[in-house]
Amino acid sequence: MATATGEKTDFKPKAIVKKLLMALPERSRTVLEARFGLGASPERVTLEAIGKRYGITRERVRQIENHALASLKKSPAFNAAEGAFQELERIIDGLGGIVCEDDLLDYMTKDQSMQNHIYFLLVLGDPFKYRKEDEEVNRCWYVDKDLAEKVENALKNLYAGLSDEDLIPEGEMVDRFLKELQTINDKHRNDEVLRRWLRISKGLGKNPLGEWGPAKSPNVKTKGVRDFAYLAVKKHGSPLHFREVAKLIEKMFDRTAHVATTHNELIKDNRFVLVGRGMYALKEWGYTQGVVRDVIREVLRSGGPMTKEAIIEKVLKERHVKPGTIVVNLQNQKYFKRGKDGKFSLVK
Repeated sequence: MATATGEKTDFKPKAIVKKLLMALPERSRTVLEARFGLGASPERVTLEAIGKRYGITRERVRQIENHALASLKKSPAFNAAEGAFQELERIIDGLGGIVCEDDLLDYMTKDQSMQNHIYFLLVLGDPFKYRKEDEEVNRCWYVDKDLAEKVENALKNLYAGLSDEDLIPEGEMVDRFLKELQTINDKHRNDEVLRRWLRISKGLGKNPLGEWGPAKSPNVKTKGVRDFAYLAVKKHGSPLHFREVAKLIEKMFDRTAHVATTHNELIKDNRFVLVGRGMYALKEWGYTQGVVRDVIREVLRSGGPMTKEAIIEKVLKERHVKPGTIVVNLQNQKYFKRGKDGKFSLVK
């Protein structure tokens, strides 16, 4: 149930936390308020800053914090908060049983102070376990250890099956993920939960077009014009003039793309192939790198001697040029020769 302040709880987190803190001595209470941002300011204060305030070491502050949390778990106020803990447990279970900390807090409320109070209850409550953030996963909370392990293993398998160039539509990515989770409960077999689980992984990421792939790939972690150009041309599906690429970037991603800058980035990026005057295609589409002469050489190298007409037909599939440009290149006797049968071949 959403309250007037937007949080999706039937209890009052701030009121629950206030009652809990009142069970502590003043210094323990103020240390927890500062550490978790439970006071007038939502800013969380470091151990070192609190230590300077009281003239004690950061390790001593840590001891006070840990002792205060342990004392609260033994207090009558902790038992009185059981209803709040149970509701938080239901919310986490409803979100999939394991959920990124940011997703969980943002789901419940956008208010930073309120998020701090909910986070404090998560740290204090017995049903909640957290998966520490590392190189593979984001910090997350769970209430079912077996399920959490299944999800994490499935994410690892999913990541292992991707190459750096892969871009998978979200629907297909969800289907692949589900195949890695054969034994999960039916209540978790829905797209919303699966998408939420995907966000747990640091190895996987989603680009501005909603396609999934390795998070570190420039196709996913778009940093500049060349990455947005790649996505724009890929989405378009056929070669584009650099002016059109710049316009498409602005239209698709709502960001400024100067024509000259776009052209310069396309020239420098080996994911693109110049296929005509100012026209660029993606190398992954099978286009040959190089000038028209290089394309002709590749055509003859793979197909053997050919007539002028056959060469023109094949080269025009690779380059947006006039047939006359191809004919002029064929006349370069350093590279090509014409046989008595009228077919052209490579000069050895």
